[in-house]
Amino acid sequence: MSVINEMRLEFTATSENEAFARLAVSGFMLPLDPTMEELADVKTAVSEAVTNAIIHAYAGKPGMVHMSAAYDGTGELTIQIVDHGCGIVDVQRARQPFFTTSDSEERSGMGFTVMESFMDGVDVTSVPGEGTTVRMSKRILLRDDAFPQQA
Repeated sequence: MSVINEMRLEFTATSENEAFARLAVSGFMLPLDPTMEELADVKTAVSEAVTNAIIHAYAGKPGMVHMSAAYDGTGELTIQIVDHGCGIVDVQRARQPFFTTSDSEERSGMGFTVMESFMDGVDVTSVPGEGTTVRMSKRILLRDDAFPQQA
């Protein structure tokens, strides 16, 4: 199935832009007529991925977060969050619940676990010193009146 719609955004790695990313992806999803649960799931996963880039990849240093999203006529939504920060040395370890590289007690180490809980697929690739790409997918159940329903 070919892509029906897609978008690309680039924003500075600041905590204020986590909310921007959530709003942007929810607006992008609206033509699919998602349920409130589907919308909340995707917004939560995007929030976690963007927060990881801001907090861990750049750790307070300047940087950019790149977000792209696309969907096809079957309702398959794919989202990609990319940073060019410090990268992850051991992706498998980083995906374990409660693992965090942050010294802050405010960080639970559950970011990837949350993403995996709310999305149908999560793929993480990273190169230390070059950055990380998080690819997530979610099947949105299309209703009869949803765009882009195809005949």
